[in-house]
Amino acid sequence: MASRKPSRPARPAKRSARKGAPARPTARRTSKAPARRPAKAQARPAKPPRPVLSPRSVLDRTIDKRRNDPQTLRLRAFEPSLTVNDIQKSLQFYTKILGFIEGQRMTGKDGALTGVMVKAGACTIGLSQDDWSKGRDRVKGIGVRLWCETVQDINALADRIKNAGGVLTDGPTDNKEWKMQMLGIDDPDGYHVSIFRSTEG
Repeated sequence: MASRKPSRPARPAKRSARKGAPARPTARRTSKAPARRPAKAQARPAKPPRPVLSPRSVLDRTIDKRRNDPQTLRLRAFEPSLTVNDIQKSLQFYTKILGFIEGQRMTGKDGALTGVMVKAGACTIGLSQDDWSKGRDRVKGIGVRLWCETVQDINALADRIKNAGGVLTDGPTDNKEWKMQMLGIDDPDGYHVSIFRSTEG
């Protein structure tokens, strides 16, 4: 008879590395946690309707756009220059009668005064002696008016001008329609000067 193969001996249970330590309990398998549902996306708020612009609003936006145009003229000061017949006489009028302050002077080769700047507050006017190159019958001052705004009392200015020998051509008046008080006076060459103070507000 054929001999049977001897059966293998059973493997001993694994012992802990440490002698006498209890065997580690086997971990139980747990079912997987259910997957979380994605949060619902929040609805976006509806856009407010665009406001209807009035014609005035459209005009304001157009003006603002033009101000931002680099091609527009931007000034820091404005200094008109007046050609006069007698610069000494004109200088006396603007300084002694109206109250301007004399500034820079320009003279010719002979030392005679040919030009002068007169200043009142932040405003400057140039006076230039006529060289008569266009004839001595050259008419000046026609159609020229200088509007000068101030915060000073117009009645007090009128009294000072008259006390200094000036002759007013207008006022002092209180113009309700234009909301201003004003006076007017002509310089020696007929240039008309209007000084006003706003009464609005």
